[in-house]
Amino acid sequence: MNDKEPKTRLDPRYSDESAAAIAWADAEALLAAAELFWISTVRPDGRPHVTPLPAVWAHGALHFCTGPDERKAKNLAHNPNVVLTTGTNIWDKGYDLVVEGEAVRVSDNGRLRELAAAWETKYGDFWHFEVREGCFHHGAGHAVVYAVAPHTVFGFGKGEPFSQTRWRFV
Repeated sequence: MNDKEPKTRLDPRYSDESAAAIAWADAEALLAAAELFWISTVRPDGRPHVTPLPAVWAHGALHFCTGPDERKAKNLAHNPNVVLTTGTNIWDKGYDLVVEGEAVRVSDNGRLRELAAAWETKYGDFWHFEVREGCFHHGAGHAVVYAVAPHTVFGFGKGEPFSQTRWRFV
């Protein structure tokens, strides 16, 4: 995945004079702790599709799962570029993150077992997955898993001081 240190830049156009860029390690900790993300994909006809989902940060990438017949999986088959966002819905408190990257299918059973354990540790027993045939299995259904190593991440500090930081990996 993405193990190199990103280029970090505070954008003075959208940041208070007293603002400073947060370290990438702090942004990673926020991604790891976040419970809910909004994923944006593009339908084959060009219309956007946005939906909430849980995700796990591991090995320098966000990981999410979806049923193979769900809209986001169908969209990814045509265009793997995604945006995942997380943060708060309060305008003057907290920190929002926007992760841009390409969704790549994870099908190695060993890696999937590691990710299944991470899901259950983070979200509890409801998110217990069995791993077989390159998929997560839960109840009667199965899900495919994707990894999104960030190309670019934007961070928005809300409140005093307001800030916008960009981390570039490419």
